[in-house]
This record gives sequence, structure tokens and C-alpha cells, in this order.
Amino acid sequence: MIDLKKLQKDIYDNKVAKGFNTKDVNFEFGLTYGELAEAFNAYRKKLPDLGEELADVVIYLLGLSAILGIDIEKEILKKVAKNKKREYKKIDGVNVRTKDV
Repeated sequence: MIDLKKLQKDIYDNKVAKGFNTKDVNFEFGLTYGELAEAFNAYRKKLPDLGEELADVVIYLLGLSAILGIDIEKEILKKVAKNKKREYKKIDGVNVRTKDV
């Protein structure tokens, strides 16, 4: 099992140790977006490094959340619990939320 809090800290510590960005949040969002685009490109072109590209997306998200001081493990668990309570109905082929928490 992965300890997201520890992994988040390890990723942040590695950014600091290697001299990567830890201050410019806008820049970090841009880099994260770029990694997601690379993953999409790998998927679209059926490239063998899709898994690695998806890992980069998660690494950037964990690093960004550390920069912002967000306990991403806690936030993910809260969001999963919230999503479980939501209800949806298909209307014209589209899932429409009918009950929110």
C-alpha cells in the first residue's frame, strides 16, 4: 500500500534537492498540464511509455499539492466518500447528477 503523505513529502524533498520549482504555483500548474498532455499523446499514439507518463502526472500533482500545503491523501479520501453518495441518472445518454451531498 502506498503512503501518499510520505510520497508527497518525498516528491517535494526531491524537488528541493534537485533545484526544481517549489515557489511559482502558476508555473507548476503549467508543467502539470504539460505532463497530462504528454500522457494523452502517449495514449492516443499507443506509445509504450503511457504508464510512465501517467506516473509523471501523479508526481506533479503530488508535488503541486505539497507546494500548496494540501494534504492530498485526506482530500482524495474526502472526495471519494463524497462521490459515493452522489446519485446520477442517464438523460439523453449523459450522466446528470440528481443528488448531491
